[in-house]
Amino acid sequence: MAVYRPRRPRASPLYRLLERHFRTLSLVWDERFAATGGAWRAVIPKVVDQFLACGLLEHGFARIRCDACTHEYLLAFSCKARYFCPSCHAKRIAQWSQWLDETLLAPVPHRQVVLTIPKRLRAYCLFRRSLLGDLARVAARTVTAAVRATTGEADLSVGIIACLQTHGSLANWHPHLHLVVTDGGFRPDGTFVRWPGWPGHDTALLTEAFRRAVLRLFVRRGLFEEDQAQGMLQWPHSGFQVHAGIGVPEDDRAFALRLARYCARNPVALERLTYDAGLDQVTYRSDKTAGPTAGTATVDPLEFLARVVTHIPNPGQVMQRYYGWYASRTRGARRQQGLAAAGPAEVGTVVTVVEPVAWSLRAARARWAELLRRIVEVDPLTCPQCQGGMRVVAVITAPGVIARILAHRVRARDPTSRPRRPRRFRRRSPPPTTAGRPHP
Repeated sequence: MAVYRPRRPRASPLYRLLERHFRTLSLVWDERFAATGGAWRAVIPKVVDQFLACGLLEHGFARIRCDACTHEYLLAFSCKARYFCPSCHAKRIAQWSQWLDETLLAPVPHRQVVLTIPKRLRAYCLFRRSLLGDLARVAARTVTAAVRATTGEADLSVGIIACLQTHGSLANWHPHLHLVVTDGGFRPDGTFVRWPGWPGHDTALLTEAFRRAVLRLFVRRGLFEEDQAQGMLQWPHSGFQVHAGIGVPEDDRAFALRLARYCARNPVALERLTYDAGLDQVTYRSDKTAGPTAGTATVDPLEFLARVVTHIPNPGQVMQRYYGWYASRTRGARRQQGLAAAGPAEVGTVVTVVEPVAWSLRAARARWAELLRRIVEVDPLTCPQCQGGMRVVAVITAPGVIARILAHRVRARDPTSRPRRPRRFRRRSPPPTTAGRPHP
């Protein structure tokens, strides 16, 4: 049986990069990177400081003990930084996918829709990050309008999960959208109407509709003049692209969850990152096998860290959004009305399936062991010695107690490091004397 082993955060190349170069990055940011990466944001040092403390026992831990054989280990605290710490983000995505599985996703076919914008518009999203949410709303309205127009039903509600991604294959700034869309829409009575146009559908019309909607958005926000938008409409290669080639059958729930996790993945993949401290250079391997972003990129550490920290979301910035049938307001209205979700059906066919039981994200935060089972496929609460059950017996946060426990662990591993105890002398009576002098 696999045994849970706490991770070694200091061995991570990202940790070593930040520990060695982050202070220098903060000092040279205004001079070297402000023009291309925006102003230095207060959230950056806060998230990095949390990351450098993540998984280290020196900053606090929980004691996990087996009641049967008294075996125990220490579990360090996590930073819970989203879209930065690979370990904590993996746990967050596992928790999110569990919520999707048990509460949100309807038992109907889905499809991934990826929407990209041209390079000219990407810098606007860097300096005005609220545009990412505006783009998500525009994309959801465009896809919904396409489904309604194709099916001829103007009141269909399309279920859409929009994941905002800001990173490209080489950790560069590349804002785009990944949508997980129901392969059709729901009527007000809960009937699901399948959209047969996706499998062989030409996305040229959808791309053009998305392009015009985005340009109108930029004009309304005062970022473009009307004539500039009209000029971009004349480009032979617009830079806008919509891809909808990946479909998910209604009975392949596991694939739907893997697809959702991919859409919300972390900007940095540690398995593709190499840091050579001797040469002081970073090599990052692309996840593409063809195209302009395939291969590897070798840059200096400050350049790579400048790329990475630009992807840290602002406080309160929502990176997953829900529209149509999956919107919070719509789901709340259905719960009040007692309306059941509909299953897969052809146009005009009614198939009713009971909705899954609501499941709370707040309750999931305490299900640490279940999340690790999903991520690393081991049970951290199974004793590696007797296979019995383990439990949390204490949470240690006091610096003095932490220091004493860690010092004791060091001495237990290396007996030669134990400090020598002072010798204890037995109190004796004074020696006898002769003629006022000590006895020889």
